[in-house]
Amino acid sequence: MNKKEYLKDKRLYLLIGITIYLVILLILLAFKVNIEATLAITFTYFVGLITILIVDYIRKKTFYNNFKCKLDSLDQKYLIVEMLQDAHFLEGRILTDALYEIDKSMIEKINEYKMQVKDFKEYVELWIHEVKLPVASLTLMVHNQKGDQSKKLLSQLTRLDNYLEQILYYVRSENAEKDYLITKVNLSKVISNVALKNKDILLAKGIDFVVSDVDIEVLTDSKWLEFIINQIVDNSIKYSKEQNAYIKIVAKDENKVIRLIIYDNGKGISKSDLPRVFDKTFTGTNGRGESAKSTGMGLYLCRELCNKLGHKIQIISEEGKYTKITILFDKNTFFHIDKE
Repeated sequence: MNKKEYLKDKRLYLLIGITIYLVILLILLAFKVNIEATLAITFTYFVGLITILIVDYIRKKTFYNNFKCKLDSLDQKYLIVEMLQDAHFLEGRILTDALYEIDKSMIEKINEYKMQVKDFKEYVELWIHEVKLPVASLTLMVHNQKGDQSKKLLSQLTRLDNYLEQILYYVRSENAEKDYLITKVNLSKVISNVALKNKDILLAKGIDFVVSDVDIEVLTDSKWLEFIINQIVDNSIKYSKEQNAYIKIVAKDENKVIRLIIYDNGKGISKSDLPRVFDKTFTGTNGRGESAKSTGMGLYLCRELCNKLGHKIQIISEEGKYTKITILFDKNTFFHIDKE
């Protein structure tokens, strides 16, 4: 608040004040009051008017400047109520009380919304676990069958199971920090689990799965890392070539980081799509094809979970040739776990 804004806001009061003074002046002239008394009354009137405006301006300027300064400094604006000083004028108290009531109502609504979301997430998790049982049973039943049809069924069941995992981890991703435990994890064990999970579809599509130099320990959560690698491998399978397709996984122990490289010779990603592949629900040219029909959530979840685990994920690709995804694990010399 500055003087110009304040006077502009008070222009009606100033107009009324001047009008009242003119009426008083006419009365004084009508009663033929001498000039000295008229000047004294005029001086007293305007000194009083200006004093009232100055005192009012100082009180309001202090309050509103403090209000604006604290509001600008807050990332979460709704906390302004907790930081406001007591107002010494009516409008300020009304504003403070109104903000308090608004804030209280908003918090109640947010808590209500959080409870609804929590209930829905719990239901989704329960539903996914229930659906996984018949999927696992169907997989066992199909394994007992022979022929090309059973291979096709197994590949579709694997895809269905991957999509269920994707939903489950998406539901959990917002509170991932409550669900993971950072320990020393051997990459070979995690990659073996991923290979075992996808063996049916790898065999059905004739994709070579080549792993080398992965007997390295990294600091991560094994469950979340397995999901991340599985999503990347699932994408490699989904966009693989029809002939001579392969997926290569290798780890490199460097000075400050450990690199896990997942390379495939699939369809690759177009140059225009590459900067957006980690964006939520982005499907790109390949994902909109008839054979893929991607959800655009896999790589998004990989990036989100890598960020939460403290890892970095990078991607390079050339359309029609290859895709190379690298996960970087920092070495933490202060973290130590004794082997049992």
